[in-house]
Amino acid sequence: MTSRTLAADHAACADVLRRSRSNFALPIRLLPEEKRRGTTALYAFCRRADDIVDDATDPATAGLRLDAFERDLEAALAGGQSADPVIRAVVDTARRFAVPSDHLREIIDGVRMDLVQHSYETFADLEQYCRRVASAVGLAAIHIWGFLTPEAIPASHACGMAFQLTNILRDIPEDLGRGRIYLPREDLAAHGCSAEDLAAGRIGGEFSRLADFEVARAEAYFKQAQALDRMLSTDGRLVFRAMHGVYRALLDAVRRGGSRIFTERVRPSKPTILGSALVSLVAGPRA
Repeated sequence: MTSRTLAADHAACADVLRRSRSNFALPIRLLPEEKRRGTTALYAFCRRADDIVDDATDPATAGLRLDAFERDLEAALAGGQSADPVIRAVVDTARRFAVPSDHLREIIDGVRMDLVQHSYETFADLEQYCRRVASAVGLAAIHIWGFLTPEAIPASHACGMAFQLTNILRDIPEDLGRGRIYLPREDLAAHGCSAEDLAAGRIGGEFSRLADFEVARAEAYFKQAQALDRMLSTDGRLVFRAMHGVYRALLDAVRRGGSRIFTERVRPSKPTILGSALVSLVAGPRA
């Protein structure tokens, strides 16, 4: 594959990131060019897998498209050709930065869970999902950014958990619209809530206590993730700090929202997100 083709592949990934308006776009800019290209390719790969599941008209169609996407990845990893620039770019990234290919496979396995599992009985069940759709992404990312010690692996898992739990709490109404409830049923029951009340919008005072509990759990993972700051290369530390600041702002908005998070998507303003990222860049990640 020529350098010109690879440049076009990575440009296609940059276009995916640009069109997504993701909160990750600004932090990724802090990386030097080669690592920025690799991280953008990883993002585009994750976005493509997510969209296959979320945009399909029915689970069967999504399953077939995801199977084809996975076969395309496996063929490219084995040295074959792919017609998909995102696949070509992420495989180039995996080779360039020695990203274990199992992390890419886990990401696909994670989004596939959304086709067959729409609720979770226990937090242990939910954690397995988060490991695949979030922690696997973080583990792939730190290979691109550079890390200094194996202790970065569990710290990266904690970071993935913190970010994904924040996403789950922010997106409750949107996920309900897709027929999905990620909050574990054991958590609902422990606080006197039910999935049926949640789906019907019957949100009483018990849901405020549930919100407090879920936010506290996410905050505990944010605290564990702080350790990652001293385990990354200088390049990685900067992008991690910015991402950590962005997600802290999102979780702060969720915490202030209380029980409203069950009926509306709460979100901080752009200046608030940017300010949190800048503070984290200068002062380091906060719990």
